[in-house]
Amino acid sequence: MFALRLATLGDLPALRRLIDESVRGLSAAHYTPEQIESGLHYVFGPDTQLIADGTYHIVESAGRLAAAGGWSKRQTLYGGDQHKSAADPPLDPRTDAARIRAFFVHPDFARRGLGRMLFEACLAAAAESGFRSFELGATLPGEPLYASLGFVARERADAHLPDGVVLPIVRMTRAIVVGEGD
Repeated sequence: MFALRLATLGDLPALRRLIDESVRGLSAAHYTPEQIESGLHYVFGPDTQLIADGTYHIVESAGRLAAAGGWSKRQTLYGGDQHKSAADPPLDPRTDAARIRAFFVHPDFARRGLGRMLFEACLAAAAESGFRSFELGATLPGEPLYASLGFVARERADAHLPDGVVLPIVRMTRAIVVGEGD
């Protein structure tokens, strides 16, 4: 019913639609309409570096994009291309935590295990690349998913966006146990 594959640059139009629909559909109980729209403009969007690195996945159902998410071996903690302003240097798997990045689920497919499916693919790949922990910047609607996957909230922070809107983000971490993801 669901097929997982790596994203390509050709998926960008569908990814942008998925992100808009996911954020608008699943964030309303956690963020104000102003926070949602500002977040979509300044933070939430595709990160083409993840696609270029081959670490971003999409889940399809009957040819329809149902979810997307990935991991990163680079320093950026969260945000799409529009959120970055500098180079995104690589992390050292011996000392740094890999990043879980840009998980979005279409509201029609919410709570069907797609976030877990994406995470398991990321876990296997990050472990194979030598990483021993993860870090992420969770949105408020994403926090329960990540907690269910073993992440622990370490810090609550406010992302101050260029238009003056403040978007709460939760920094979370999780160990990668040796042999996990095999």
